[in-house]
Amino acid sequence: MDQLSIYHLLAIFTALIFISKHLLQLLHLSKPLAIPILGHLHLLRNPVHQSLASIAAKHGHVLRLRFGSRPVLVVSSPSAAEECFTKNDIIFANRPRILSGKHFMYDYTSLVSVPYSPRWRAHRRFTSLHALSPSRLSNLSSELRLFLRGLYSGEGFQKTEIRSWFFELTVNLMMGMITGKRYSGEEMKSFRKLLEEIFLLSGATSMEDFVPLARWLGFSSLKKRIETVGKEMDEFLSELIEERRKLGKWKESNSYTIIDIMLALQEKEPEDYNNIAIKGIIVSLITGGTETVSGTMEWAMALLVNHPEAMKKVKDEIEEHVGRARLVMDYDINKLRYLNNVIKETLRLFPAGPLLVPHESSEDCTVAGLHVPKGTMLLVNAYAMQRDPELWEEPLEFKPERFDADQSKGDDQGYKYNPFGSGRRRCPGETMAWKVMGLTLAALIQCFQWRRVGEELVDLSEGMGLAMPMATPLEVMYKPCPEMLAVLSQL
Repeated sequence: MDQLSIYHLLAIFTALIFISKHLLQLLHLSKPLAIPILGHLHLLRNPVHQSLASIAAKHGHVLRLRFGSRPVLVVSSPSAAEECFTKNDIIFANRPRILSGKHFMYDYTSLVSVPYSPRWRAHRRFTSLHALSPSRLSNLSSELRLFLRGLYSGEGFQKTEIRSWFFELTVNLMMGMITGKRYSGEEMKSFRKLLEEIFLLSGATSMEDFVPLARWLGFSSLKKRIETVGKEMDEFLSELIEERRKLGKWKESNSYTIIDIMLALQEKEPEDYNNIAIKGIIVSLITGGTETVSGTMEWAMALLVNHPEAMKKVKDEIEEHVGRARLVMDYDINKLRYLNNVIKETLRLFPAGPLLVPHESSEDCTVAGLHVPKGTMLLVNAYAMQRDPELWEEPLEFKPERFDADQSKGDDQGYKYNPFGSGRRRCPGETMAWKVMGLTLAALIQCFQWRRVGEELVDLSEGMGLAMPMATPLEVMYKPCPEMLAVLSQL
C-alpha cells in the first residue's frame, strides 16, 4: 500500500470517530456506540479499568463490546462474575492471544498465558507443590532482617522512598527461591528497569491486538518495544538456567532451588520441562510475585500514613499480641486481625490486577442472560466492583473496619471482592503474597514510626502499568521506635 493510501485511510478513520461521537451525543444512545473497524475502542481512555467502570456505570454492569475485530464481555457485576467462574469456569479457562503474551510469555506457553490443557495442569501443580508452597518462603525471615537492618541507620527521622525497599525485598525473595542468589547495586537496578518495562508494556493496549489492519499498515512501535524487552528478558532467563545447570546441583537429591527441581524434571519429562517451559514458569513467578506484592505494600503504607489513627491501631495490636522483646514472626500474623483488614482494604481500593487477567471463551455460553460466542475475551473489572457504591458503604473511603462483620460471620465478601481472581485460574500465589505482605508490614510498623513528609496528604493517583502502581513513588519519614532499639541492634 502506498503512502497516499495510508493517509486517506487515516483521514477516513478520524472522520468516522468524529462523526460517531457527535451522533452519540445527539442521539443519547442507551448502548455504547461502536464504529466501523475500531468497534468500541474509541471509548477507552487510560487507565482502562476506570474507563470501563465509567462505561458500565452508564450502560450496565454486563456489556458485550467489540474491540476492533475481537468480541469482548465486560463484567462489573458480582453475580455475573460468579456465573463466569462457577457455571462457565471451564469455558472461560483459556487466555486470549495478545501481543505481550506472545513475546513475554513464550508464544502463549507460560503458566499465565497457556490455554487450559494437560500442560497447564501439570505446571499449575508444579507451582503449588514446589514453587509457591509455604515451605518455599524459608528465606523470608532472613530477607526481612536484612531489609530492617538496611533501614535502621540512625535514631532520628529520615526520609526514604519506600518503593525501592519493597521492590528489592520481593525480588530477592523470589530470586532466592528460583536461583538461590541475591541482587543488589547495578544488577538490581537493571533488573528493576527490565521488570518495570514489562509491567508497563503488559498494561498497554496495542492496536494490533484488536485491529488486524493495524499490522498491515505497520503501526508497530509498541510491538517493537515489546519484542526488544522480550528478547532481553529471554537472555536473562537463559543465563539463570545455564548457571544452575553448570553448578550441577539439580543432579543431587537435595536440590533446593526451583530451577534445580525443573532441570531434574527435564531429565524425566523433557517435553513438559524443556528450556522454554522452564523460562515460562520462571517469568510467571517473577512477574506474579514482585511488583504486584511490592506495589500493594506501597499502597498500604500510603494509606496508613494518610490515616495515622489506623497506623496506631495496627501498632497497638502488634504490641498486644507480640510485645516489644522480639520481632514479629509469621505465626503471629493470624492474630493481627486489624492489620489483615488493612491489607484487605488496600486490595479493595487498589487491586494489583484492577482488570483480572483476561479470559477467553472456548465455546458459546450464556452470562447474565446474554449470549457469549466462542472466542470472546472476558474482562472482569474487579476495580469497578470493589468501588461500586451499590455494593459498598462509602466505597472511596479507607475503612479497614468494614471487614470485621464478615469475619465474625465466618464468611467473606463474595464476588464483589475479588482481588486475586476466581476459578481454575485464580492466582496461585495468593497465600504466599498474604504471608509476605502481612509479615513485612507488621515488622515495619512494629520497629519504626512512620509519618508523611509534609502536612499534605500523600497523593493517591494511579500510575500506568499492569499492576496499577502509585503514580509517584511514596516518600515517607521514619525513625526507629525507642522501645525496639534492642531488637533492631541485634538483627
